[in-house]
Amino acid sequence: MRKLDEHELHTWLAGQQTWRLEDGKIRATLSFADFNEAWGFMTRVALAAEQQDHHPEWFNVYNRVEIALVTHDADGITDRDLKLAASVNALLSG
Repeated sequence: MRKLDEHELHTWLAGQQTWRLEDGKIRATLSFADFNEAWGFMTRVALAAEQQDHHPEWFNVYNRVEIALVTHDADGITDRDLKLAASVNALLSG
């Protein structure tokens, strides 16, 4: 598994509205109508993450979900992170 170089990462980020680079991780901060909606979303992400065998760092308070993705084994961001981010984006859109 290969760590993305800066050009690859910034090219990907340029096409994103949800994700940003922060502290060496790609991060998203999401808001939902209430806790139930946020928790339901987290459950759907958890199922996708388990299928991909790649699990997010995340934090939830009431209607807010924060997700951080990094591949610890590669000490950086890899295609695995972008794939899970794409799954999150797909769940957000619908």
